[in-house]
Amino acid sequence: MSHHPNQFDLFKTRRFLPLFITQFFGAFNDNLLKNAVVVLINFHGMQLLGLAPELMIQLAAALFILPFFLFSATAGQLCEKYDKAAVARFVKQMEIAIMLVAALGFWLHNGAILMSTIFLMGVHSTLFGPLKFSVLPQYLRPKELVGGNGLIEMGTFVSIILGQVAGTVLVNADPQRFTIIVALLACALAGLAAARRMPPAPPSSAELAIDWHMPRQTWAIIKQAKESRPVWLSLLGISWFWFLGALYLSKLPTYASDVLGGDASVYTLLMTLFSLGVGLGSMLCEKLSGRKVELGLVPFGSLGLCLFGIDLFFATPAHAGGTLTWLTVLGDHAYWRLVADFTLIGVFGGFYIVPLYALVQSRAAPAFRSRAIAANNILNSLFMVVSAAFAAVLAANGVSIPHVLLIAALLNLLVALYIYSLLPEFLMRFLVWIATHTLYRIRHEGLEHIPEEGPCVLVCNHVSFMDALILAGAVRRPIRFVMDHHIFKVPLLNFIFRTARAIPIAPAKEDPQAKARAFEAVAAALADGEVVCIFPEGKITYDGNINPFKSGIEEIVARTPVPVVPMALCGMWGSFFSRRYGPAMLSWPRRFWAQIALKASAPLPASQVQAALLQQQVSELRGEWR
Repeated sequence: MSHHPNQFDLFKTRRFLPLFITQFFGAFNDNLLKNAVVVLINFHGMQLLGLAPELMIQLAAALFILPFFLFSATAGQLCEKYDKAAVARFVKQMEIAIMLVAALGFWLHNGAILMSTIFLMGVHSTLFGPLKFSVLPQYLRPKELVGGNGLIEMGTFVSIILGQVAGTVLVNADPQRFTIIVALLACALAGLAAARRMPPAPPSSAELAIDWHMPRQTWAIIKQAKESRPVWLSLLGISWFWFLGALYLSKLPTYASDVLGGDASVYTLLMTLFSLGVGLGSMLCEKLSGRKVELGLVPFGSLGLCLFGIDLFFATPAHAGGTLTWLTVLGDHAYWRLVADFTLIGVFGGFYIVPLYALVQSRAAPAFRSRAIAANNILNSLFMVVSAAFAAVLAANGVSIPHVLLIAALLNLLVALYIYSLLPEFLMRFLVWIATHTLYRIRHEGLEHIPEEGPCVLVCNHVSFMDALILAGAVRRPIRFVMDHHIFKVPLLNFIFRTARAIPIAPAKEDPQAKARAFEAVAAALADGEVVCIFPEGKITYDGNINPFKSGIEEIVARTPVPVVPMALCGMWGSFFSRRYGPAMLSWPRRFWAQIALKASAPLPASQVQAALLQQQVSELRGEWR
């Protein structure tokens, strides 16, 4: 029985597991240290410059974020210029040194030393951030990118919650702080051991001259990131997620204690639900996206963030008096809706964030990828600071915490609509994803025959008005479709086709100029290395049989010699969008979530392309299943 690979198979590989372990222990140590210091300040009277505990906690958060502003641009350059595995080993050696300083701070119960280590761990995270995301495209195959990102995000959020819980438990359990010191050093050593197992990741821009002028370089990478509209808007989308995340996480302690009347365990439970939700959503991305960068999940994720964020406001029960514990929350059905909302906010956050990271990795120029991630870190930090200021202004004006979270959910709706209006590709992919995942169960065969890069032409039989959407949803690479100008004008589908830059064509006897323009556009697309798909029959079948292939494919390949991949759609005959029961889309739908298949065979060299031969191959691929 054949084994279908999935994202968990990456844990068996040296090109992923050491990176995952390195990242996991780094994020764990960040949160172990930060939360231990917060507990010492809040519950054990640790002082610094006579500051109030609340101000010290805010200072700790600011010290951790500050290096992202100061050093992200430099970190991005270092990851471009040097082998990323070597940079990882250096960063982990640096972490051990930082933890030795932290050990001294815990031993002496010295606030100044511990605050300095929080800043230094911020530097550590700043250096490692561009590395972990920019190295993934070097280690992973394109079809593994979404799954790998999902596992990294899952591991990060699980390590965050475990680090926070461990920080609280270890500090409270051991007055001498020996346990926390051992844990911090052990995690740093484990991270270094894993980093030493990372395979080489050669520099993408070894000739790059490091610009140590940090403000100038920060502005330069932000400016360069803006040159690619999809990358830039994806960076803004990621940063908006961190704006929301920072808002939720900053309000959770007070929400748990003041709004719900809970003890510290309720706060831990809510954090756990949110973090595990993000981890679950991140892992599900690979399954839902078909192992490719599926931008359609981004609007799906933002829609869920809005809906469950709004529902959280209405699901919040009134303070019933007494002290609430995590066991009561899980055992009392009055809180189950709230539990579901926190979990699903995390799940849909995972759907939202993973494809955006994968898009940045796949579309940013390889020589700029690390700096694009560095630009992302700068923007994330800026949005988190704005989030803190936004929350402070609302609090100063007496806005209750449930209302703050409601405002955040409504703002998310407005921001999502704005971003998708600027980049309709997200919304187009969402409509394609919804259409192909609700109407059909699609089996893919042989799609690995489609080249990972470079120009090619796909040819396929034409059964229904949905054919192009099914191909667009199944094939990893963006496709330029050549389609009948009448189909191109179908309402709603027209938005999708225009956004996908489909090429409308008309018969020569109907509009010779339109046909000539279409052939010019096809030649230009292939010259740019794109994938073009045509339906050589020139029309949708009326009887379920494949119509004769026209010679246009021969003309296209004669003009621009590229490989041609034969493909066949099976099972679409009889669907609502076919002509089996009369005019398409006018008869009553007879089936939903039907089983269909999309098959492909090996590419045909340009020198062998003939319309009749292609028709024969497509017919053999389809077989008797219409």
